[in-house]
Amino acid sequence: MNEIEIDVTTTYVEQESDLTEGRYVFAYTITIKNNGDKNAQLMNRHWFITDGEGSCQEVHGPGVVGQQPTIKPGEAFRYTSGAVIETVFATMEGYYEFRDESGLEVRVQIPLFTLSLPNAIH
Repeated sequence: MNEIEIDVTTTYVEQESDLTEGRYVFAYTITIKNNGDKNAQLMNRHWFITDGEGSCQEVHGPGVVGQQPTIKPGEAFRYTSGAVIETVFATMEGYYEFRDESGLEVRVQIPLFTLSLPNAIH
């Protein structure tokens, strides 16, 4: 099940953010593609969110956005979620835990990505 591909895009959500209060809201869309030859069910997620001051928040739990999707070979699952941080910059990384149809469980790394206000990083 090493054939799981993870792609991430992020968006700053200005209308829900409040710069004077130090509230920065971001949406992130993740596409998980199964390039393997077996069904893969996403069982759990585990995130590490590190803000611009170095504080790390750990988030984990079953599935994503209330689902534990089974992704068939050649197919993809896409979802959008969000994060609220207190600095203009943060990073997110982590892993998903998948189970294939034979019961084999594997961790798939989510690559590090950034959350930052537009033009905040030069």
